[in-house]
Amino acid sequence: MLAAVYETAGSSDVLEVREVPTPEPGPGEVRVRIALSGVNPTDWKAIRRTGPGAGPFQIPNQDGAGTIESVGPGVDPSRVGQRVWLYMAARDRQWGTAAEYSVIPAERAVALPDSASFELGASLGVPALTAWYCLNADRPVTTPGGPTLAATWPPKSPLAGQRVLIAGGAGAVGHAAIELARFEDAELVVATASAPEKLELARAAGAHAVVNYRDPDAADQIRAVAPDGVERIVELALQANLELDLAVAAPYAHVVVYADDVYPEATIPIRRLMGANLTLRFMLLYVVRPEKLREAIEHVRAAVAAGALTPLPIERFPLERVREAHDLVEAGAGARKVVLDFQ
Repeated sequence: MLAAVYETAGSSDVLEVREVPTPEPGPGEVRVRIALSGVNPTDWKAIRRTGPGAGPFQIPNQDGAGTIESVGPGVDPSRVGQRVWLYMAARDRQWGTAAEYSVIPAERAVALPDSASFELGASLGVPALTAWYCLNADRPVTTPGGPTLAATWPPKSPLAGQRVLIAGGAGAVGHAAIELARFEDAELVVATASAPEKLELARAAGAHAVVNYRDPDAADQIRAVAPDGVERIVELALQANLELDLAVAAPYAHVVVYADDVYPEATIPIRRLMGANLTLRFMLLYVVRPEKLREAIEHVRAAVAAGALTPLPIERFPLERVREAHDLVEAGAGARKVVLDFQ
């Protein structure tokens, strides 16, 4: 099969496209013919920070969408032919999605309804699961079979009736967070962005109000629609946005930070957070507790089935331009979803 591979850590220059053996699924695994491979910031960061860990070479990219072609021992044969979206394909594994095929544990290949496009499927994974966790990090585990199983599934969301602020509402995580917050009945969803076209994308995703965070009166604009403050904040640039967050947070609000791209460090005014009894939480999807990850998957699956999630505008690259795709995401793809197209 044709794949993008790297054998040492570095910039996108270490990526090369070449023929490698097509992998066979082992016990509990499926082989997926990739239609689209999603490119996320986590993918170029992995190449820069680590060399191959699971084999002599590594295929990058965690997310994707495609069709199950074969299954290994212990997997229901009826899954052959199933359309799926993939998450964490390259997590502790050699076979990421930047290839014609990927072999992946069966649970990491989630059924994609016929009503959902491969473009949406390749946009889920890291962004959507991160977004859901940021919105629901403090909720008790309620997935089927979990210790606090609700009488009905899905259970009522703690977001119901809540006021939410989402920073970067035109990015992949922010876009998903807007749609998931609306799906889970948030009372008010406010999103920030930095340009008119990005603000419009956030509004189209379902934000009740959009605010340019660069406006000197951004806090006043948010307080105009949320006089009592917002109760949940999904944050990607804590140091840059902390003053705005503190200005609009309601007492006992939760602020969840999922990125360090803009500023790797932040200065925390402890007394101001104490005074409002705020919760400041950080998250990294790869170390989320397994039961919480399963819950996130179930809720994202439900949102997809309900037609509540949509992809950002798609920027397509053929596999031979994988370096360009990774460079674009590293430079900041803006309000676009970058994918490698195998269709």
